[in-house]
Amino acid sequence: MGQLSERKMKILQAIVANYLETGEPVGSRTISKYTDLNLSSATIRNEMADLEESGYIEQPHTSAGRIPTDAGYRVYVDQLMLERDNEVEEMRQEREGLLERVDRMEVMLKQVAKVLAYNTNYATMITAPQYQEIRVKFLQLTMVDESHILAVIVVEGNVIRNQLIPVEEPLANDEVLKLSILMNSFLQGAALRDINLEMIQTMKQQAGIYAEVLDRILNSVVEAVRSADERQIYTSGTTNILKYPEIGDIEKTTGLLEAFEEKKILNQLADETLNHEDKGIQVYIGDEAPVQNMKDLSVVTATYELQEGAKGTIGIIGPKRMDYKKVVKTLKELTVELDEIFNKKE
Repeated sequence: MGQLSERKMKILQAIVANYLETGEPVGSRTISKYTDLNLSSATIRNEMADLEESGYIEQPHTSAGRIPTDAGYRVYVDQLMLERDNEVEEMRQEREGLLERVDRMEVMLKQVAKVLAYNTNYATMITAPQYQEIRVKFLQLTMVDESHILAVIVVEGNVIRNQLIPVEEPLANDEVLKLSILMNSFLQGAALRDINLEMIQTMKQQAGIYAEVLDRILNSVVEAVRSADERQIYTSGTTNILKYPEIGDIEKTTGLLEAFEEKKILNQLADETLNHEDKGIQVYIGDEAPVQNMKDLSVVTATYELQEGAKGTIGIIGPKRMDYKKVVKTLKELTVELDEIFNKKE
């Protein structure tokens, strides 16, 4: 039996799939509605005759439809496994690419904070870009041992979460793959508000006996999306503040150091910057500072943005007598550079 043409393969796949679903012989009129080939029933009958002559399908009764032979089943299964192998490889490559980009972004932002602190001689902060509404990019499932599935969940911003899902008994590789494909078909591009009861019920129905496992994985997805909403903040040069005698008061410096360590106050500063009507550079002097621990300082902030709508904040904190001209110029140049880096075509 030779290599099947693409048209014959699609017709054979439609016959096998329809027969698996109904248990009834499949006729040409059914196939004409079942495939996307836009072929007439007469053309399909001719192709089915060739498939029968080649031993892939057979006619159980005169004037009845066809059913697959063992050889037809074999071609169907081999093609199915090939498609799934390709999907797994594509998912693996995408995951590796995302991991590389995530690592690159984190390293770059940390380096930006260091360089900024070195060039200005002040304390600096930069937040990782955040989306207004976090969405799932994709997930991959792997059976790591007899009682655990590893779920690798990637959400917008290339945030990756790994979750171990307990299972009562091991799943075969093809069953894990089916779950992966099923969940991706529903969850890719979905935000938390999209994962509603109707979607969950439909997914569970399609998961069949693995509905409980799917439910556990879904809980991990929700947790991953929520945790991705937590802002990442990178800082540098905190001790630079101690070089300025007017900020030498122990109580003031202790409060400032705590602010940089706990990050809570820096979150407030980032929120203030992102929510400000003017999206350009903001300069806060002394009491104008939006957070209590910085009332004796000057704070200069700026916003950078990704094409997809994610935004981040850059901040420079120093004494009131800071070199404003240099700081503002540095921030303007940096926001332009970050926009070019994040928004360039890959």
